[in-house]
Amino acid sequence: VQLQASGGGLVQAGSSLRLSCTASGNIAAVNALAWYRRTPGKQRELVAEITRRGDTNYANSVTGRFAISRDNAKNSMYLQMDRLQPEDTAVYYCNMHLEVGFLHQPGDYWGQGTLVTVSS
Repeated sequence: VQLQASGGGLVQAGSSLRLSCTASGNIAAVNALAWYRRTPGKQRELVAEITRRGDTNYANSVTGRFAISRDNAKNSMYLQMDRLQPEDTAVYYCNMHLEVGFLHQPGDYWGQGTLVTVSS
C-alpha cells in the first residue's frame, strides 16, 4: 500500500489550497483518516480527522478555515484550506487507517508529506 499526497505549494496569506491524498494497493477497507502537520522544532500536530461515517474533528487553530473530506470509492482524502496564515506553514502528512488484503489486515499508513508555505 502506498499513499500519495499532493497539493502543497507557496501561497500568500489569505489564499486557499486543497491537499489530496490517495491510497493504492490491495485495500479492503478505508477507516479513519487524518491530516497532520509538522514545522521545524515542533511536534507533529493533528490538523483534522474524519471517521468512516464522516464525523470530523479539527485543531482549534484551523476550525472554520479548513475542511477535511473523503471519497471512499477513490480511496482518497482531501483537506481544503482557506484563509491560510503564515503560521499554517508546515509539511502536511496524510494518515489512513486501512484494512489490507483478503484477510482485512488493519494497518496505519502515512503519505510522504507535502509542503505548504504561506507568505505574509
